[in-house]
Amino acid sequence: MEFIRMTNHCGYYQAAVNIGYIHVEDRGFLIDAGLEAAAAKKVVKHLQAHGLPLTHLMITHAHSDHFGGARYLKENFQVKVIAPELEAAIVENPVLEPIYLFQGTFPVQELRNKFIEAPPVTVDKKIMAGQEELDGVIFKIHSLPGHSYQQIGIEYDGILFAADSYFGAEALHKHKIPFIVNYKLTMESLEKLSLLHVKGAVPGHGHYEEEFQKTVRANINCHQQIVNLAEEFIRQQGTCTFEEMFAYLCRERNVKISHLSSFLLFRTTVGAYIAHLSESKKAIFEIKDYQWIIQSI
Repeated sequence: MEFIRMTNHCGYYQAAVNIGYIHVEDRGFLIDAGLEAAAAKKVVKHLQAHGLPLTHLMITHAHSDHFGGARYLKENFQVKVIAPELEAAIVENPVLEPIYLFQGTFPVQELRNKFIEAPPVTVDKKIMAGQEELDGVIFKIHSLPGHSYQQIGIEYDGILFAADSYFGAEALHKHKIPFIVNYKLTMESLEKLSLLHVKGAVPGHGHYEEEFQKTVRANINCHQQIVNLAEEFIRQQGTCTFEEMFAYLCRERNVKISHLSSFLLFRTTVGAYIAHLSESKKAIFEIKDYQWIIQSI
């Protein structure tokens, strides 16, 4: 885990899941907390070695890889935990993540792991988009939903901590079908990012870039390609089941699925693309012979 400084106030810990850091006088704000306590401990070790403060934790969205280390930080350093309202509900009740992935059914034990269900932590303050003052420090909070329901990006000193509103090039290639819960909101957030004037941006997965718009455009193109595949498939087939569409998109994108958790993550994402087909009047849904049918219009 390498600490990379962008400005006098802003830096981040480069890792599989990035953790941002903002230092203003005697206040230190972490942006997300990594997958587990081990990641948070590495950050704390660096901060202590350099005499840097740790007073707040801002959680951008309630996916376990971004807040798994939060309880360790809360219990050991009494940090103030801050998150958007809907995301906060999941942070405080993280079993909700495997519940929604498992279509509302109480999840089987296989799904109750650190990758999907992080330890719960109490959120001290809920925030929303706009200008937000936290103990005398003013941030610009950007609403960037789509990957998660109420995800935010945090801007300070000209640096945007963009969370998973977009993925770095390597992460985008790795995931092949990046996780989303809403296609329209994802694309709106990406378009917003492409027009944002900041010094640079840090994604949740990837590297800091000053000219990040090219990477954002690659994300837009990726989602457009997938939804185009779905549209073309339904036009050719006329009608298909959800399972046929799911299998087709995974094969076309060369997705590898070996565990139930991976299956459900990809299934949720494909559901977001299919919901878009319905909402954009390119397909209609039917229930026929106990199956979810997608029909071309």
